[in-house]
Parts: sequence; C-alpha cells; structure tokens
Amino acid sequence: MVSGRRVGWARVWTSITVGLCLGTLWCAVAEAQQTPPAVTVSAPQKKQIVEWMEFTGQFAPVEYVEVRGRVGGYLTEIHFTDGQIVNKGDLLFVIDPRPYEIALASAKANVAQATASLELAKRQLVRGGELRQKDFLAASDYDTRVQQTKAAEGALDVAEAQLRDAQLNLEFTRVTAPVSGRIGAHQVSIGNLIIGGSGSNSTTLLTTIASLDPIHFNFDMSEADYLTLQRAAQDGKNGSVRDGKLSVQLHLSDDKDWPLSGRLDFVDNQIDRSAGTIRARAVLENRDFSLIPGQFGSIRLPRTAPYQALLVPEVAVLTDQSHKVVMTVAEDGTVVPKLIVTGPVQDGLQVVRSGLGPDDKVIVNGLMRARPGAKVTPQAADAALPPAAK
Repeated sequence: MVSGRRVGWARVWTSITVGLCLGTLWCAVAEAQQTPPAVTVSAPQKKQIVEWMEFTGQFAPVEYVEVRGRVGGYLTEIHFTDGQIVNKGDLLFVIDPRPYEIALASAKANVAQATASLELAKRQLVRGGELRQKDFLAASDYDTRVQQTKAAEGALDVAEAQLRDAQLNLEFTRVTAPVSGRIGAHQVSIGNLIIGGSGSNSTTLLTTIASLDPIHFNFDMSEADYLTLQRAAQDGKNGSVRDGKLSVQLHLSDDKDWPLSGRLDFVDNQIDRSAGTIRARAVLENRDFSLIPGQFGSIRLPRTAPYQALLVPEVAVLTDQSHKVVMTVAEDGTVVPKLIVTGPVQDGLQVVRSGLGPDDKVIVNGLMRARPGAKVTPQAADAALPPAAK
C-alpha cells in the first residue's frame, strides 16, 4: 500500500511540474509575440554636398621634345645625367665644332672679299660718272659699271647670308635644352657620328625631355556626360567647360581621398564617332615633380554647385523592381515604406533627392524584422541594441 501511494504522489507531482513548465513556456511565447521586434532608426543626415562625375585618365607632359642634332658630326661631350631635371638653355651635347669653325672662317673671308669688290665697284662708278658728265666715257661703259656695282652688292648679300648660316651651324654644335623638364636617357654615346638636319626621319635622336610643372591630365567623357555638364552650365549650376576655369579634383590609384586639384583647360572640338566620346584635358601644378607623364589616375568634375542634401546609409535603401524604397517608423511604431528618388552615393551615404523628410525615422538596422504595416520598437542608431535585436 505504501509503495502504491508513493507512485500516485509521484504521478501527481510530475503532472504539476509539467503543467507549470508548459504554462511558463506559453507565457514566454505569448510575451515574445506581444513585444514588437527592435529596429535601429536614424534621421536623414543634412549635409552640404557637391555631386561629382568621375573619369579615368592619364597624365601627359605639357611639352615633350625629341632632342635631335641640327648639324652632323662626331659627338664629343655629354653634359647631363640621365633622368635629371634640366632647365631651358642648359648645355646637353657638344658636336665636334672644328669643321664648322673652318666654315665660319671661310664665310668671313668671303664677306671681306665681297666687301672689297663692292667698294672698288662703287669707286669705279663714281669715276665713271665724272667722266660721263664730261663725255669722256661711253654710255655703255658707264652702264656696265652700274651693273658691276649692283652685282657686287648682291655678292656681298650672299656672302653675309653664308656667314650667318656658318655662325648658326657653329652654334648648333652645342645642343641645348629647348624646354625645362626631366630628361631621358642619352641615345648616343660619345664618339658616335651624328646625322643632323631638318628631316626628322633621317636625323639622329639624342634624347627626350618631358616638362613636369605644370602637367596635363587627359581623359575621355561620354556624349551624355558632356551634355550633362553643358546643361548644368546653361542653368547656372556650374561653370562652363570651355572657359578654362572649371575646378576639378584628381587622385592616384593608391589615394583614398582627392588630394590633387586643377582646372579643366581644354575640351575637343568634336565627338569621336566610333567611340561616342569626347577628349578633355585638365592642367594642374606639379611643383614637387611627384606626377610623371604616362601615370594613370582618376578625375572628378562637379556636376552641381554646392547644395544642402538629405543622406541616408546606403544599406537602408531597398530596391523594389525599378523603385528605391526606405522603411520608416511612424510615431505609433508602425513600419511605413516610402518611395524615394536617389542621387549619387558619397562616402557610403545615399543622396535622397525627394520622397523623404528631414524628421523621418529611417530603419538602418533590422530590416529583416520590419514588415510594412507591422509594429516595431525603434531605437536610436547610437543606442545599444539588446541581443535579440542584433
């Protein structure tokens, strides 16, 4: 009997325990169903921004010169180190000047000879004029002396021209830098024969010079982007792309910001028919010579003038087919979706052109728990979320 009673009490106690546990679980589930899920909300950020258009391009020198000999001869001296900075007028190469010194001396002698011949012809003409007045000289002989004087004058002009040519050739034996910039490697060593002259195909290339300060940045923009800039300038929202005053910003491939600034100084006169793009160019200072021609970079042009904009985190924007939507929380905790018109993304923030007010509470975290028309528990973005809401 005693053992039977114990079994009965055990069954009763087990039933009570199970009932209590089930009641507690049901209460927890009911309480969880009654508590709206927590979400993180934030008001749109107000900020003055400028909308930009970004392009990829390449740096190029403002001036690039292939240094070639203007006279021929053997190379005797090199006065620079490969890759150094040179200034306009610096001596670079010397071609053996002795043949040209001889030519110059000969030209000077020809000038002296022609000068003497002209002086003699002038004296004979004066004497002939006196004799002609007294009718002691025939008219034909006098005309001959006049023509001899003119011929002597022409010969002197030729001799003087040859003298100037010889002087120039002697000067050209000293090859100087035509522009300032960084010089390349010398292409010819001392002792080699230089072929000079005016023909670029036959003359010897000595070295090259690329100017560095200022420096150009060349890039291509599409026809649509060009029209956007044109319309913005016409509406007064931006400067003209052709007046050389439109400010631009640039950076290199390893830059996270836009540390370089310049101005747009050239836009081509036609659109490339095959590519549908137009070539543009910016110019910027390069005083430390850190930028080199051929280097790639990015450039951005202002699409608009500075204006106050509303921005939300990019992760808060949802895509519904062709529409952009953000989830907001009303005063009573109801989730209200709002269609918005977006602009560009800047620093991870989405520009909202319309559809959102400055006081709206936008859900920035917990979107998976937010359903349109459902209740949620909004929490400020800087408040710590409970474990269930994370």
